[in-house]
Amino acid sequence: MNDDDNIVLKKSKQFALRIIRLYKYLCTENSEFVLSKQILKSGTSIGANICEAECGQTKADFYAKMNIALKETAETGYWLELLHESGYLDDAAFESIYADCRELMKLLKSITKTQKNS
Repeated sequence: MNDDDNIVLKKSKQFALRIIRLYKYLCTENSEFVLSKQILKSGTSIGANICEAECGQTKADFYAKMNIALKETAETGYWLELLHESGYLDDAAFESIYADCRELMKLLKSITKTQKNS
């Protein structure tokens, strides 16, 4: 699927790639395998659900998948906070990736709110 014209799909893919790099870093540099696996799952499923929503058969299907993406974004934010507060992510790394997570959250909240009201 071409994500050049779809900003939320493009940003979710870029975010997923950051999450994959974070996962690799956590595993190789810190030998951290539990939290890293959780964030890998939730952080990469955001874009997958957005991609599925784009192919939804109905408005309700689109709305449901976008809501799942929104929930996965919230979960990813939680894992990022835990990684930061437990010392696996320094302040600079956390603030950078967490800002991307918050941006995705705002976009998805806007989309789901618009869809709910239509």
